Amino acid sequence: MKTVRQCLHAEGTPQSLVETLDAILLACKEIASQLHQGALAGILGCAGQENVQGETQKKLDVVSNDLLKSYLKNCSFVAGMASEEEDDPVEANKEGEYLVLFDPLDGSSNIDVNVTVGTIFSILPAKGDASKVESYLQPGNQQIAAGYVVYGPSTLLVLSTGKGVNVYTLHTGALDFLLTREQVKIPAVTKEFAINMSNQRFWEPAMQNYVADMLKGEEGPLEKRYNMRWVASMVAEVHRIITRGGIFMYPWDSREPLKPGKLRLMYEGNPMSFLVEQAGGAASNTKMDIMDVQPGSIHERVSVVLGSKTEVEIAVKYHN
Repeated sequence: MKTVRQCLHAEGTPQSLVETLDAILLACKEIASQLHQGALAGILGCAGQENVQGETQKKLDVVSNDLLKSYLKNCSFVAGMASEEEDDPVEANKEGEYLVLFDPLDGSSNIDVNVTVGTIFSILPAKGDASKVESYLQPGNQQIAAGYVVYGPSTLLVLSTGKGVNVYTLHTGALDFLLTREQVKIPAVTKEFAINMSNQRFWEPAMQNYVADMLKGEEGPLEKRYNMRWVASMVAEVHRIITRGGIFMYPWDSREPLKPGKLRLMYEGNPMSFLVEQAGGAASNTKMDIMDVQPGSIHERVSVVLGSKTEVEIAVKYHN
């Protein structure tokens, strides 16, 4: 089996990008190790503080964030980084070629109950001063690479450098990610959806109508029976789509009407959209492709509908 490095070299990936990805994966291997020890590593529970999003941080949120920052600062090709857990960007190396944005531990509310979590990352070209927010405000279509590591029964890396999507499995003996699925393709049609139904009464009418028609099954206008899934971890939800298709939705709701959605454009929406589209799927905020959104702030929110292409197109039609 090929390693990540071997696959990247075979694709003709620049060595600078290979080294940047290697720094990210070194941090992820350490995060995986701590997660698998659980309470033995003293990483369960809350850290007693809130992040910039106003969310209570878990201990491993802080550990994961610090690990990624440390490894990326030591990579000479990284000009700067931005984290969902940080107020402001962090400058790394002035001569660096890349900006790295990451959610160090997506789904961290699941840690204490031993349910799947993950790390999401996005790589942009370095433009301007890496200590300034403005340098990071690039639309998702400018991404050079994106991926996530899902910490489940096995630790998996899903990665794209713009040449399709590969899946790698962490070999704990070799301490390396080995290629296990190549050029993944998401089925265009699905009978599986993921959404938090407890928020249904807060959605706009178009989303309520779409989901209501799904629930009508074969007798409804969509003429098929759907299964629903919900893990409360975007990494887990998207990985299921990458593996077997489906549609994932986290729409706008009326509880915070001034926010376009709950998920973060730069740390979640853009990298996941990049991966899904590279695998033949689609990603929309119900009005336009997510990766065409021009960000106005580093912690901007976004509505998300992504997954099997035909189903995303149907969902968008309900809104338009």
